Amino acid sequence: MEQTYTYDVTMQEINRLLLFYPFLEKTVIGTSVMGREIVAIRIGAGAVTVCYSAAFHANEWITVPVLMKFLEEYAEAAATGETLYGSDARSLYQQVTLYLIPLVNPDGVDLVTGALREGSYYEQAAAIGAAYPAIPFPDGWKANIDGVDLNLQFPAGWEQAREIKYAQGYQGPAPRDYVGPAPLSAPESRAVYEFTTAHDFALILAYHTQGEVIYWKYKDLEPARSREIAEYFGSVSGYAVEETPYASGHAGYKDWFILQYDRPGYTIEAGYGENPLPIEQFPEIYRRNTGILLGGMTQILQKQTP
Repeated sequence: MEQTYTYDVTMQEINRLLLFYPFLEKTVIGTSVMGREIVAIRIGAGAVTVCYSAAFHANEWITVPVLMKFLEEYAEAAATGETLYGSDARSLYQQVTLYLIPLVNPDGVDLVTGALREGSYYEQAAAIGAAYPAIPFPDGWKANIDGVDLNLQFPAGWEQAREIKYAQGYQGPAPRDYVGPAPLSAPESRAVYEFTTAHDFALILAYHTQGEVIYWKYKDLEPARSREIAEYFGSVSGYAVEETPYASGHAGYKDWFILQYDRPGYTIEAGYGENPLPIEQFPEIYRRNTGILLGGMTQILQKQTP
Protein backbone atom coordinates (compact mmCIF):
# COMPACT_ATOMS: atom_id res chain seq x y z
CA MET A 1 0.00 0.00 0.00
CA GLU A 2 2.98 2.32 0.42
CA GLN A 3 3.09 3.48 -3.17
CA THR A 4 1.72 6.39 -5.14
CA TYR A 5 -1.91 5.77 -5.99
CA THR A 6 -2.46 7.04 -9.50
CA TYR A 7 -5.58 6.24 -11.49
CA ASP A 8 -3.88 3.29 -13.21
CA VAL A 9 -2.55 1.87 -9.94
CA THR A 10 -5.96 2.17 -8.32
CA MET A 11 -7.72 0.43 -11.21
CA GLN A 12 -5.11 -2.35 -11.25
CA GLU A 13 -5.66 -2.89 -7.52
CA ILE A 14 -9.43 -2.95 -7.96
CA ASN A 15 -9.18 -5.49 -10.78
CA ARG A 16 -6.82 -7.65 -8.71
CA LEU A 17 -9.27 -7.68 -5.81
CA LEU A 18 -12.19 -8.51 -8.12
CA LEU A 19 -10.21 -11.51 -9.36
CA PHE A 20 -9.35 -12.74 -5.86
CA TYR A 21 -12.76 -12.01 -4.33
CA PRO A 22 -15.52 -12.56 -6.90
CA PHE A 23 -18.20 -11.56 -4.38
CA LEU A 24 -17.05 -7.95 -4.80
CA GLU A 25 -18.97 -5.92 -7.35
CA LYS A 26 -17.67 -3.00 -9.40
CA THR A 27 -19.95 -0.26 -10.72
CA VAL A 28 -18.85 2.62 -12.94
CA ILE A 29 -20.78 5.55 -11.49
CA GLY A 30 -19.54 8.16 -13.96
CA THR A 31 -16.54 9.47 -15.81
CA SER A 32 -14.14 12.31 -15.14
CA VAL A 33 -13.45 15.31 -17.37
CA MET A 34 -10.74 13.24 -19.09
CA GLY A 35 -13.01 10.23 -19.45
CA ARG A 36 -11.57 8.13 -16.63
CA GLU A 37 -13.93 5.78 -14.84
CA ILE A 38 -15.18 6.75 -11.39
CA VAL A 39 -15.78 3.43 -9.70
CA ALA A 40 -17.74 2.18 -6.71
CA ILE A 41 -16.98 -1.22 -5.20
CA ARG A 42 -19.66 -3.07 -3.28
CA ILE A 43 -18.92 -5.50 -0.47
CA GLY A 44 -21.70 -6.98 1.62
CA ALA A 45 -25.30 -8.06 1.17
CA GLY A 46 -27.09 -6.44 4.07
CA ALA A 47 -30.18 -4.29 4.20
CA VAL A 48 -28.29 -1.40 5.82
CA THR A 49 -26.24 0.49 3.23
CA VAL A 50 -23.33 2.88 3.80
CA CYS A 51 -20.87 4.65 1.52
CA TYR A 52 -17.24 5.74 1.98
CA SER A 53 -15.51 8.02 -0.54
CA ALA A 54 -11.99 9.42 -0.93
CA ALA A 55 -9.84 11.75 -3.00
CA PHE A 56 -12.34 14.47 -3.80
CA HIS A 57 -9.23 16.65 -3.62
CA ALA A 58 -6.27 15.89 -5.85
CA ASN A 59 -3.48 16.46 -3.34
CA GLU A 60 -5.27 14.30 -0.78
CA TRP A 61 -4.65 11.12 -2.79
CA ILE A 62 -3.24 9.27 0.25
CA THR A 63 -6.89 8.66 1.21
CA VAL A 64 -7.21 6.27 -1.76
CA PRO A 65 -5.09 3.48 -0.23
CA VAL A 66 -6.89 3.98 3.09
CA LEU A 67 -10.10 2.72 1.46
CA MET A 68 -8.33 0.18 -0.72
CA LYS A 69 -6.50 -1.48 2.16
CA PHE A 70 -9.68 -1.63 4.23
CA LEU A 71 -11.51 -3.20 1.29
CA GLU A 72 -8.84 -5.87 0.92
CA GLU A 73 -8.72 -6.66 4.63
CA TYR A 74 -12.51 -6.86 4.83
CA ALA A 75 -12.73 -9.06 1.72
CA GLU A 76 -10.07 -11.43 3.03
CA ALA A 77 -11.75 -11.70 6.43
CA ALA A 78 -15.14 -12.34 4.82
CA ALA A 79 -13.67 -14.98 2.52
CA THR A 80 -11.79 -16.84 5.27
CA GLY A 81 -14.27 -16.41 8.11
CA GLU A 82 -11.82 -14.39 10.18
CA THR A 83 -12.60 -11.34 12.29
CA LEU A 84 -12.12 -7.80 11.06
CA TYR A 85 -10.65 -5.74 13.88
CA GLY A 86 -12.65 -7.75 16.39
CA SER A 87 -15.89 -7.98 14.40
CA ASP A 88 -17.27 -11.08 12.72
CA ALA A 89 -16.67 -10.22 9.06
CA ARG A 90 -19.22 -12.65 7.66
CA SER A 91 -21.92 -11.47 10.03
CA LEU A 92 -21.14 -7.88 9.08
CA TYR A 93 -21.25 -8.85 5.41
CA GLN A 94 -24.75 -10.24 5.84
CA GLN A 95 -26.02 -7.18 7.69
CA VAL A 96 -24.41 -4.26 5.85
CA THR A 97 -23.83 -3.34 2.21
CA LEU A 98 -20.75 -1.11 1.96
CA TYR A 99 -19.93 0.90 -1.14
CA LEU A 100 -16.45 2.37 -1.53
CA ILE A 101 -15.66 5.16 -4.01
CA PRO A 102 -11.88 5.27 -3.59
CA LEU A 103 -10.97 7.81 -6.28
CA VAL A 104 -13.49 10.60 -6.94
CA ASN A 105 -10.97 12.87 -8.70
CA PRO A 106 -8.78 10.68 -10.95
CA ASP A 107 -7.56 13.45 -13.28
CA GLY A 108 -6.51 15.75 -10.46
CA VAL A 109 -4.78 12.94 -8.59
CA ASP A 110 -2.76 12.06 -11.69
CA LEU A 111 -1.76 15.72 -12.02
CA VAL A 112 -0.48 15.90 -8.44
CA THR A 113 1.25 12.51 -8.48
CA GLY A 114 3.05 13.22 -11.76
CA ALA A 115 1.23 10.57 -13.78
CA LEU A 116 -0.12 13.41 -15.96
CA ARG A 117 2.83 15.44 -17.26
CA GLU A 118 1.90 16.49 -20.79
CA GLY A 119 -0.94 17.06 -23.21
CA SER A 120 -3.71 19.60 -23.51
CA TYR A 121 -5.24 18.92 -20.08
CA TYR A 122 -1.88 19.28 -18.39
CA GLU A 123 -1.21 22.52 -20.26
CA GLN A 124 -4.63 23.85 -19.26
CA ALA A 125 -3.95 23.04 -15.61
CA ALA A 126 -0.49 24.58 -15.76
CA ALA A 127 -1.99 27.79 -17.18
CA ILE A 128 -4.57 27.87 -14.37
CA GLY A 129 -1.84 27.25 -11.83
CA ALA A 130 0.34 30.03 -13.25
CA ALA A 131 -2.41 32.52 -12.41
CA TYR A 132 -2.05 31.54 -8.74
CA PRO A 133 1.72 31.70 -8.14
CA ALA A 134 1.31 31.51 -4.35
CA ILE A 135 -0.06 27.94 -4.71
CA PRO A 136 2.65 25.40 -5.54
CA PHE A 137 2.08 23.56 -8.80
CA PRO A 138 1.13 20.80 -8.90
CA ASP A 139 1.43 20.00 -5.16
CA GLY A 140 -1.14 22.62 -4.14
CA TRP A 141 -3.74 21.41 -6.63
CA LYS A 142 -7.03 20.26 -5.05
CA ALA A 143 -9.45 20.76 -7.93
CA ASN A 144 -10.48 18.58 -10.84
CA ILE A 145 -8.52 19.05 -14.05
CA ASP A 146 -10.82 21.94 -15.08
CA GLY A 147 -10.01 23.88 -11.91
CA VAL A 148 -13.27 23.18 -10.05
CA ASP A 149 -13.17 22.16 -6.40
CA LEU A 150 -15.29 19.00 -6.30
CA ASN A 151 -16.18 19.39 -2.63
CA LEU A 152 -17.69 22.83 -3.24
CA GLN A 153 -20.14 21.57 -5.84
CA PHE A 154 -23.06 20.22 -3.84
CA PRO A 155 -26.47 21.93 -3.45
CA ALA A 156 -26.18 22.80 0.24
CA GLY A 157 -25.33 26.46 0.69
CA TRP A 158 -23.58 26.62 -2.68
CA GLU A 159 -24.43 30.30 -3.01
CA GLN A 160 -22.85 31.01 0.39
CA ALA A 161 -19.77 29.04 -0.63
CA ARG A 162 -19.54 31.06 -3.85
CA GLU A 163 -19.76 34.33 -1.90
CA ILE A 164 -17.03 33.22 0.52
CA LYS A 165 -14.67 31.86 -2.12
CA TYR A 166 -15.21 34.79 -4.50
CA ALA A 167 -14.26 37.12 -1.64
CA GLN A 168 -11.09 35.08 -1.18
CA GLY A 169 -10.21 35.60 -4.84
CA TYR A 170 -11.35 32.31 -6.37
CA GLN A 171 -13.76 33.58 -9.01
CA GLY A 172 -12.80 31.29 -11.87
CA PRO A 173 -10.93 28.04 -12.51
CA ALA A 174 -8.24 27.68 -9.86
CA PRO A 175 -6.06 25.03 -8.22
CA ARG A 176 -8.46 25.08 -5.26
CA ASP A 177 -11.62 26.70 -3.86
CA TYR A 178 -13.43 27.55 -7.11
CA VAL A 179 -17.06 26.49 -6.68
CA GLY A 180 -17.71 26.13 -10.41
CA PRO A 181 -20.30 27.93 -12.53
CA ALA A 182 -23.20 26.04 -10.90
CA PRO A 183 -23.80 23.21 -8.44
CA LEU A 184 -22.96 19.78 -9.87
CA SER A 185 -21.41 21.24 -13.02
CA ALA A 186 -18.34 19.00 -12.62
CA PRO A 187 -18.92 15.44 -13.86
CA GLU A 188 -17.11 13.92 -10.88
CA SER A 189 -19.31 15.64 -8.30
CA ARG A 190 -22.42 14.85 -10.29
CA ALA A 191 -21.44 11.17 -10.42
CA VAL A 192 -21.20 10.99 -6.62
CA TYR A 193 -24.45 12.95 -6.25
CA GLU A 194 -26.38 10.70 -8.64
CA PHE A 195 -24.97 7.53 -7.11
CA THR A 196 -26.01 8.74 -3.68
CA THR A 197 -29.53 9.66 -4.75
CA ALA A 198 -29.90 6.21 -6.35
CA HIS A 199 -29.19 4.48 -3.05
CA ASP A 200 -30.49 4.57 0.49
CA PHE A 201 -27.34 5.26 2.48
CA ALA A 202 -27.77 5.27 6.23
CA LEU A 203 -24.36 6.94 6.71
CA ILE A 204 -21.56 8.36 4.58
CA LEU A 205 -17.88 9.03 5.22
CA ALA A 206 -15.91 11.41 3.00
CA TYR A 207 -12.15 11.06 3.42
CA HIS A 208 -9.88 14.09 3.15
CA THR A 209 -6.53 15.25 4.53
CA GLN A 210 -5.36 16.79 6.77
CA GLY A 211 -5.78 17.91 10.40
CA GLU A 212 -6.82 14.78 12.34
CA VAL A 213 -10.33 16.19 12.70
CA ILE A 214 -13.84 14.77 12.27
CA TYR A 215 -16.50 17.18 11.02
CA TRP A 216 -20.03 15.99 11.63
CA LYS A 217 -22.55 18.83 11.26
CA TYR A 218 -23.99 21.07 8.60
CA LYS A 219 -25.16 24.38 10.04
CA ASP A 220 -27.36 23.47 13.01
CA LEU A 221 -28.59 20.20 11.58
CA GLU A 222 -27.90 17.25 13.82
CA PRO A 223 -29.28 13.93 12.56
CA ALA A 224 -30.21 11.31 15.13
CA ARG A 225 -27.16 9.74 16.80
CA SER A 226 -24.76 11.69 14.55
CA ARG A 227 -23.03 13.33 17.50
CA GLU A 228 -22.79 10.02 19.36
CA ILE A 229 -21.24 8.28 16.35
CA ALA A 230 -18.85 11.20 15.81
CA GLU A 231 -17.68 10.93 19.40
CA TYR A 232 -17.21 7.19 18.94
CA PHE A 233 -15.08 7.89 15.86
CA GLY A 234 -13.04 10.36 17.88
CA SER A 235 -12.53 7.84 20.68
CA VAL A 236 -11.21 5.09 18.39
CA SER A 237 -9.00 7.37 16.28
CA GLY A 238 -7.80 10.03 18.67
CA TYR A 239 -9.05 12.65 16.21
CA ALA A 240 -10.75 15.82 17.39
CA VAL A 241 -14.52 16.11 16.83
CA GLU A 242 -15.39 19.62 15.66
CA GLU A 243 -17.99 21.67 13.86
CA THR A 244 -16.92 22.78 10.40
CA PRO A 245 -15.53 26.34 10.25
CA TYR A 246 -17.98 28.70 8.53
CA ALA A 247 -15.55 29.60 5.73
CA SER A 248 -15.42 25.97 4.60
CA GLY A 249 -18.81 24.86 5.88
CA HIS A 250 -20.93 24.90 2.72
CA ALA A 251 -21.46 22.97 -0.52
CA GLY A 252 -19.54 19.86 0.55
CA TYR A 253 -20.70 16.29 0.01
CA LYS A 254 -21.37 15.60 3.67
CA ASP A 255 -23.14 18.99 4.00
CA TRP A 256 -25.54 18.06 1.23
CA PHE A 257 -26.03 14.51 2.53
CA ILE A 258 -27.00 15.79 6.00
CA LEU A 259 -29.28 18.47 4.53
CA GLN A 260 -30.94 16.14 2.03
CA TYR A 261 -31.37 12.99 4.14
CA ASP A 262 -31.10 14.02 7.81
CA ARG A 263 -28.71 11.11 8.33
CA PRO A 264 -25.18 10.95 9.73
CA GLY A 265 -22.50 12.22 7.37
CA TYR A 266 -18.85 12.85 8.21
CA THR A 267 -15.80 14.47 6.74
CA ILE A 268 -12.70 12.73 8.07
CA GLU A 269 -9.55 14.86 7.84
CA ALA A 270 -6.87 12.18 8.13
CA GLY A 271 -3.21 12.76 8.87
CA TYR A 272 -1.37 15.91 9.76
CA GLY A 273 0.94 18.24 7.89
CA GLU A 274 0.98 19.86 4.48
CA ASN A 275 -0.79 18.26 1.53
CA PRO A 276 0.09 16.11 -0.24
CA LEU A 277 1.04 14.14 2.86
CA PRO A 278 4.07 11.88 2.40
CA ILE A 279 3.31 8.20 1.85
CA GLU A 280 5.43 7.48 4.93
CA GLN A 281 2.45 8.70 6.97
CA PHE A 282 0.21 6.01 5.53
CA PRO A 283 0.72 3.27 8.16
CA GLU A 284 -0.11 5.64 11.01
CA ILE A 285 -3.07 7.16 9.14
CA TYR A 286 -4.46 3.72 8.43
CA ARG A 287 -3.93 2.49 11.98
CA ARG A 288 -5.86 5.41 13.39
CA ASN A 289 -8.73 5.03 10.92
CA THR A 290 -9.50 1.32 11.11
CA GLY A 291 -11.90 1.95 13.99
CA ILE A 292 -13.73 4.62 12.00
CA LEU A 293 -13.94 2.46 8.87
CA LEU A 294 -15.29 -0.47 10.85
CA GLY A 295 -17.42 1.75 13.06
CA GLY A 296 -19.21 3.31 10.11
CA MET A 297 -20.87 -0.08 9.76
CA THR A 298 -21.12 -1.36 13.32
CA GLN A 299 -22.33 1.92 14.81
CA ILE A 300 -25.03 2.47 12.21
CA LEU A 301 -26.24 -1.09 12.81
CA GLN A 302 -26.86 -0.11 16.42
CA LYS A 303 -28.91 2.82 15.12
CA GLN A 304 -31.10 0.40 13.16
CA THR A 305 -31.85 -1.74 16.23
CA PRO A 306 -35.27 -0.94 17.76
